[in-house]
Amino acid sequence: MKPSLQLKIGQSLTMTPQLQQAIRLLQLSSLDLQNEIQEALESNPMLEGNEDLPQESKESDSNGKDTESSASEKEASEIDTSDALKNETIDKDLAVDTQWEDWQYSPPSSMARSDDDREFEYQGETSLSLHDHLAWQLDFTQISERDKTIALVLIDEIDDEGYLRTPISDIEVMLNEDEQEEFDEQVETDEIEAVLSLIQSFDPVGVGAQNLQECLQLQLNQFSEEVPFWIEAKELIDDHFDALAARNYKQIIRQTKWPEDFLKEVVTFVQRLNPRPGSNVSSSHSEYVVPDVFVSKKNGRWTVELNPDCAPKLKINTGYASLIKRADSSADNTFLKNNLQEAKWFIKSLQSRNETLLKVATSIVEKQMGFFEYGEEAMKPLVLSMIAEEVEMHESTVSRVTTQKYMHTPRGIFELKYFFSSHVSTAAGGECSSTAIRALIKKLIAAENNAKPLSDNKIANLLKEQGINVARRTIAKYREAMNIPPSNERKSLI
Repeated sequence: MKPSLQLKIGQSLTMTPQLQQAIRLLQLSSLDLQNEIQEALESNPMLEGNEDLPQESKESDSNGKDTESSASEKEASEIDTSDALKNETIDKDLAVDTQWEDWQYSPPSSMARSDDDREFEYQGETSLSLHDHLAWQLDFTQISERDKTIALVLIDEIDDEGYLRTPISDIEVMLNEDEQEEFDEQVETDEIEAVLSLIQSFDPVGVGAQNLQECLQLQLNQFSEEVPFWIEAKELIDDHFDALAARNYKQIIRQTKWPEDFLKEVVTFVQRLNPRPGSNVSSSHSEYVVPDVFVSKKNGRWTVELNPDCAPKLKINTGYASLIKRADSSADNTFLKNNLQEAKWFIKSLQSRNETLLKVATSIVEKQMGFFEYGEEAMKPLVLSMIAEEVEMHESTVSRVTTQKYMHTPRGIFELKYFFSSHVSTAAGGECSSTAIRALIKKLIAAENNAKPLSDNKIANLLKEQGINVARRTIAKYREAMNIPPSNERKSLI
């Protein structure tokens, strides 16, 4: 074929570097954003934190109206953030007389909280694990090196709840195969059981048990016979544990001849025991959530405010910016120009991120006003497309801005995605949010008679009486999602 030139007209979407950066920053969580800003400050000499920069006051009420402080009304002190994602160009004329103070960014804040308001008591984390705690006690125990080796293997097999899940036979094989160099002769089952009995005498009480029944028995053995209901509690655990686990109290009463009130006292005594003794010692890793927006009611109106502590205030370094020369194409001058462009893009992207986050959060508050006023039962069905249409953005943008972003409300801290839920049709032809249905299920179960808990089918019928048509299997799915056991496991005499 003969080569030829042809003209074609078409449309295509080009992802410029600054648009890619804006989208990437949009989907970062507040903690990841702080790391990103710190990296930018370390890598770009044109960027610097401005701790002395007065914070702008910016909030949005439930009607979507923005309120800004007088500082934001000064000329050239704000970037047009509404077009930040659309703007794919940046000024090429880098004049040395530019007012670099105009290129500075501080997170909007109308929450003038004092340092005292931000203080909280840090509970700390325990660095000592259960294994370390047991090994420390073993060091103060006078036993042979052979028994100590067996004890260390047993301790290593104990899980964080304090149970020895590995069968003794498997531990025997493990010791004789992996630790054979430590022993002159084979390890017997009796030796392992004797060392295990020693470990079971360690703190916390009940550690090293192979099942729940043994764990409760070890804890009961620490009590004196003079303790009220101790003898009956021991009989209950030793002889009627299966019936107790199944909450078959009628069978227990029939076999023990105890009155129902007496059985209640015995069961109460057993319930004071700890089924997970290792949880009191195991290392705790605290996870903290930094809210991106604050929602509060002021003068009868719900207002949405960005958290000013999520990102430090940024500005252009005036010292380095003044070194840029117009006609200079040297490597140093080019380096400064490129970094200045990147700094301006970064500041634009940050502002655009916060503008988008504020719009979406405000729209969510408007749609879910019933939740903020009355709670989960008033939650309305909400999907991404409804918010996207409200704020005139694409659904993918709304999805990014609601992922790993958190809202601090008078009812607690929630991820923005929490406010989106599917719907179930009502008898009146309306719609009910799945979140509201979960709240109703939780409310019904909390008010049920413990002796006769509500079955999933009964809950479905009760909701149907309220005009909400929900299948029994849907009730079971929602109940399991909330970690609520079935009715036979919720049955209690207490």
